[in-house]
Amino acid sequence: MSNQWLEVSLDADNESAEAIADLLQRFGHQGVVIEQAGFEFDKWEYDLPKPDKLIVKAYLPINASTPDAQQQLRDALRYMNMIWPMPEPQFRTIDEADWAEAWKVHYQPLRLGRHIYIKPRWIETLPDAQSDDVLISLDPGMAFGTGTHPSTQLCLLATEDLLEGRPALKVLDLGCGSGILAIAAAKLGAAHVLALDTDTIAVEVTAENAIENGVGDKIESLHGSLDTILASPRRFDVALVNILARVIIEMCEQNLGQVVRPGGIAVFGGIIHEQADEVEAALRRTGLEPYKRRPLGDWVVIEAKRPTD
Repeated sequence: MSNQWLEVSLDADNESAEAIADLLQRFGHQGVVIEQAGFEFDKWEYDLPKPDKLIVKAYLPINASTPDAQQQLRDALRYMNMIWPMPEPQFRTIDEADWAEAWKVHYQPLRLGRHIYIKPRWIETLPDAQSDDVLISLDPGMAFGTGTHPSTQLCLLATEDLLEGRPALKVLDLGCGSGILAIAAAKLGAAHVLALDTDTIAVEVTAENAIENGVGDKIESLHGSLDTILASPRRFDVALVNILARVIIEMCEQNLGQVVRPGGIAVFGGIIHEQADEVEAALRRTGLEPYKRRPLGDWVVIEAKRPTD
């Protein structure tokens, strides 16, 4: 693991932020961060007007290939500038400890749904804890997934509704990040959860968080992708896919619908409202039937069922 990271940040408005985030996703580690100047994007009050200025950030590990990645990013932004004015990227080197620790000041316990209660691992006492809480203790480390993002919250709510009271289900968490969805599924009664990610750090963090939460025996954390599942006979009752709309659409062209058994359900996050129709069309092409949207702010989670044969 690199001890230093290259932070790239670009100023953006509401129209360009999504395109910039999509581009940075190809270069950055695990994902991108979108902030309003002065406080985190994930902390917006949704009844307030959208901010005029956003900051989009990504982090690249510093190694021998970093200069090439930096140049490729500059070239890509230059091409995008022919279509839409693009800001100049700002680069700075930061220590891993600073990257991992800075956000902890703002990460506080969070209640969701009927029973889900997420707490940072470093907070030991919860005076308002209830006996029926499904407590999830997290230290995301270098992996994304704290439960603060609207898309993650919506996926957690869907997981609670789909799994509570239905023991022995087999669950797939595709793109597991910190393992938050896999842990929630296991604690809500899933018999077994396969957590996959293409990033080895996410795989390690998920395994560590699963043990911390007492569900290490239920969660299998592996390095892998959609191809890993399709090449195996394994199929699932519930699939959780909280990634990006663009990636979901690409996966649909690679038979994503086949990961759930007939009658199974898949939950898709990382989608803004404007992308929902396109994602649903792709889901239908891959053999899934969308039946529900869960909205929160600008974000939406789509639930889809694979028809029985």
